[in-house]
Amino acid sequence: MDYRAKAVKCVQFTVLPEMHRQFEECGRSLDAQYAKYGDTEFFHGEVVESGHVYIVGYPRCVCPEAMNAPVTDPNFCECSRQSVLYVLEELLPGSKIEVETLHTALTGAENCRFRVTVE
Repeated sequence: MDYRAKAVKCVQFTVLPEMHRQFEECGRSLDAQYAKYGDTEFFHGEVVESGHVYIVGYPRCVCPEAMNAPVTDPNFCECSRQSVLYVLEELLPGSKIEVETLHTALTGAENCRFRVTVE
C-alpha cells in the first residue's frame, strides 16, 4: 500500500492548511506553534529540544478509515507517520526531517505519538 499517497490525500486540504495557518501565526516557529496549539482534542505537539526534536501526535486515533472500518493492522499507522512527515516537509522546505513512530492506538496505546527530528 502506498501510505505516502494516502497520507497526502488525507491531509493536503484539511490538516495542512490549518497547520500552515498556525505556523505563520506563530512566526514560522514550531516551538511557538506547539506551545500555543500543542494540546488540543485533535493534536499533540511538544518541544523536546528547541528547534530540533519534537513529540507530535494525536490524543486518540483520528483516522476516519481506521475508526470506521475494522482496521487492526498496526502497519496502517504508517499513513499517520507519513502525514506528519508531509506536513512538516511543507512547513519546513529544505529541512531534513525524520519521523519515528513511538506508539499508536492500533498497537494498543491510548494515543498516537511520533518523534520528529529536524536538521
